[in-house]
Amino acid sequence: MDAIETVLAMLLAVVGSAYLVRLLPVAVPLPLMQIALGFIVAAFSRHGIALDPEFFFLLFLPPLLFLDGWRIPKSGLLRDRGVILQLALGLVVFTVLGMGLLIHWMIPAMPLAVAFALAAIVSPTDPVAVSAIASRTPIPKRLMHILEGESLLNDASGLVCFRFAVAAALTGSFSLTSATLTFVWLVAGGVAMGVGVTMLITLVQRWLTRHFGEPAGSPILVNLLIPFGAYLLAEHLQASGILAAVAAGVTMSYVELSGHALAATRIQRSAVWDTVQFSLNGVMFVLLGEQLPGILKGARGSLEEAGHVNPWWLVLYAVTITVGLMALRFVWVWTSLKLTLYRKSRMGQNAEPPHWRLLLATSLAGARGAITLAGVMTLPLVMADGKPFPARDLTIFLASAVILLSLLAASIGLPRLLSGVEFPEEAEESQEEDRAREVAANAAIAAIEKAQIELMSTSMDADLYPQAASRVIALYKHRLMEHQEPGQEQERARQFRKLDMAEKALRKSALQAERKAIFNLARHGHISDDISRKLVRELDLSEARFR
Repeated sequence: MDAIETVLAMLLAVVGSAYLVRLLPVAVPLPLMQIALGFIVAAFSRHGIALDPEFFFLLFLPPLLFLDGWRIPKSGLLRDRGVILQLALGLVVFTVLGMGLLIHWMIPAMPLAVAFALAAIVSPTDPVAVSAIASRTPIPKRLMHILEGESLLNDASGLVCFRFAVAAALTGSFSLTSATLTFVWLVAGGVAMGVGVTMLITLVQRWLTRHFGEPAGSPILVNLLIPFGAYLLAEHLQASGILAAVAAGVTMSYVELSGHALAATRIQRSAVWDTVQFSLNGVMFVLLGEQLPGILKGARGSLEEAGHVNPWWLVLYAVTITVGLMALRFVWVWTSLKLTLYRKSRMGQNAEPPHWRLLLATSLAGARGAITLAGVMTLPLVMADGKPFPARDLTIFLASAVILLSLLAASIGLPRLLSGVEFPEEAEESQEEDRAREVAANAAIAAIEKAQIELMSTSMDADLYPQAASRVIALYKHRLMEHQEPGQEQERARQFRKLDMAEKALRKSALQAERKAIFNLARHGHISDDISRKLVRELDLSEARFR
């Protein structure tokens, strides 16, 4: 199988994995299925894929980190910033120090700097895998927000620690003063580059759109290029490209609030980014499966250098590291919780400790995934003097094994741990949604009344507008009534909701009939393909509203 055919087979494996996990009677995390399919691809591949670490890092990390920063819930990030920072910064340093020393003690043949590099790269958690498990497990939304916020920040902190450890392994020295100054510049420069590039590109794009219009597809392509531009500029200036990509995504989320993007552009862009995220995450795990035979062979060679001939030592190392990560995470979470409760009691606040199962779930939910895989694949192939990088294959194997074991532990343990636990409903989000709908509906009614007056003064058919306006206003008043249910209005609101559901069902049936009729006209040549695509797109957008 040639290299191009191997790449196409990997993409096909990504597509197939999404269907296979739905067909299996037991719940299997999507990344595990993709790794298995990658292993199958390797069995039929003659040449395999030779990875360039720098190219791999550039291709996969910037868009994934950018999208994480863009889509992270900002309200939850700010509300739980104290807990998130403790997990994303304090826990990462705690993990790097604790696991680095444990790994070096357990595997003396692995240099201390390489052991710290391995500890750093397995410290970031992956919310994508946990989110997939959470779809079948009742994990509270607030906990998911904390896990997502932690993963956004610990990606950056873990990868920065990984960079320092690799540099120490290459140079053989480490200066705390130099590392501190470098860290400050990495953080400040990376964040500045991410914010600056996003704002500059956004302003230029708006100016071009205002003066020359908006070419189809151009805004989406520019949006896809922003993380790469921020990353490359930051790296060129010796700052952190990782933080630049994250900062660019967070900045993009605030730019989006300006509302300048067209509705069609937002719909198309969301679909494109969903495809990019699914493809890159999938290809990485399929690629891991494809590389596993070679990684395992190299890891056994490193094991023999350490004086262990039995390959079961690899399993022992992997299990010990995974259990150690969970134990360190539990100790950190438990200690942080006790300190938080103590501070609140000193301030006179009543704070109930969370359910013990939730505490264990927080520790177990630290599954590793795409960022760990992408980072460990970037280990240099050779040292500065041309010698092979020490224990490179063993490091990659152990990081890959930690990903597999942590995913298995989360997928098996979380559903059983949280089964039957009753969590209080978080009414805050529902109230915020109702409040937003009410404000938006009132703004729409005011805009309709104003537009009606303006159109009546300029139109020849002025008599039509009062009737049209009353119909549209009635729709918005109906929406307002849905969310106002005091006393006797409850039953009426319930009936309105039933009518609304019935109307949606009928409209969906009507839209399906319209689409079928248009396709039939196009098949028989009564309308052109362009007209068919245009009309079907309008129907698809209408149906998306009801779904």
